[in-house]
Amino acid sequence: MSKNKKISKEKSIRRAKTMTEIVISLVLVGAGGFFVRNALKEAKEVQTSPYFDDKDIEATDNESTTVPDPNQIIFESKSVDTKDKFRGDLILVNEDHEYYSGDEDLVSIIEMNEENSYTCFSAVDSTYTILRQVYEPMARMIQDFSDQYNNDKLIIYGSYRTKEFQQQLYDDDVAQSEDGKSTKVAKPGFSEHESGLAFDFTEADNYDYDGTGDYAWLNANCYKYGFIVRYRKAKEKITKIEDEPWHFRYVGVPHAYYMDSNDLCLEEYIDLIRNHPYDGEHLEFKDDKDVEYEVYFVKSDDGAEKTTVPVPNGLRYEISGNNVDGFIVTVYKNKKPLVEEVSTKSFEDVSVTNTENETDSEETTDETEE
Repeated sequence: MSKNKKISKEKSIRRAKTMTEIVISLVLVGAGGFFVRNALKEAKEVQTSPYFDDKDIEATDNESTTVPDPNQIIFESKSVDTKDKFRGDLILVNEDHEYYSGDEDLVSIIEMNEENSYTCFSAVDSTYTILRQVYEPMARMIQDFSDQYNNDKLIIYGSYRTKEFQQQLYDDDVAQSEDGKSTKVAKPGFSEHESGLAFDFTEADNYDYDGTGDYAWLNANCYKYGFIVRYRKAKEKITKIEDEPWHFRYVGVPHAYYMDSNDLCLEEYIDLIRNHPYDGEHLEFKDDKDVEYEVYFVKSDDGAEKTTVPVPNGLRYEISGNNVDGFIVTVYKNKKPLVEEVSTKSFEDVSVTNTENETDSEETTDETEE
């Protein structure tokens, strides 16, 4: 066989082999396309799971975890007698809200003066009494006034009254009126004097007190001792009592300061606090001695014997009824408790509180009034 024929035969074999490989490849590609087309035909759209949250999820950064505020107040629950909403330094007593008297811790003003060596003021006689926690700040206020003006002529001529005595005063005033109505004396059960939280001044020279002259100091500074001038001319339409510059009412230092600073009478202040419930924005303020307070309201559970009142853990606080519909909690934000878990004040507690507040900054005239 010649060499050219041999080469021609090898080329034919290679060509046949190549063609076979091409045919096989085309068959495989066609088969693959067939299967892919059928798979797409049979495929169904997969719906998003209802349990899938398509919101962006932020990765947790352990190094940026929020640190608790060390100044945040932690509250805990305290159970108090619901009927105690009728007791406390902030009870509102007026013609619409009766005072439910009983169990007052009263002291004789004259006897306490003798016991504590106060000679700068007196009372009509030893039967004139006042609540124990009111005596100390009242006596200290008068002593400070006397030291400044060398005046020892003040007399307490109106203090605690029984309901029976208030009835007598009311009946006498009605008998003297032309229309059978009392214009000066509150109805029995509706006078602040029955609570033991209020007192009236007179003075030994004229048996009169109008809050002028040297005595203007008392009316202007009484808030520093926890007192307010209860009935002022500017607030007559609200209190429904004529101007009485001699009538002082104890409410406690924080509240007296706030009312004086914001020109509020007690009715207005009680309404204001009601708009600051525990589960809302609390009333926060600082007095002129940089003592910080937080005040809030808790509605009484009138259908139960007990009401749950949230109170701060580890801070001094006081609870007072408002004599209307609930409780007022006063928190001393930068003071520790005098005694753990004590919500009512003793005479000693009031004395210490008033002293600390300072340290932090450093037969007579007619009784037929109110």
